[in-house]
Amino acid sequence: MSCRGMMCGGCSATKPATAEIQAIADQVKSQLEEKENKKYTMFKAVEYQSQLVAGTNYFIKVQVEDDDFIHIRVYESLPHENKPLALHSYQTNKTSHDKLTYF
Repeated sequence: MSCRGMMCGGCSATKPATAEIQAIADQVKSQLEEKENKKYTMFKAVEYQSQLVAGTNYFIKVQVEDDDFIHIRVYESLPHENKPLALHSYQTNKTSHDKLTYF
């Protein structure tokens, strides 16, 4: 399933990462490092898509080395639920040319 358009439950178009998206990526970096059992010296959000559900899913392409990227899926609950951002899933061994898709 590819994310296109902005229908209800659909994903937004891919956009360049903003400071807000970098902050979201930074908040789940330690969760990813724990799962992968490694430390990332570079963790630069490059682009993202968002999907409105009961909260928001963020699909973020993160540069971790010169030509090594990881796609992360971060779930942000609704504000009144007062829960931390959660790393939902991720895909390693991506390149700068790999398109962000729903996963």
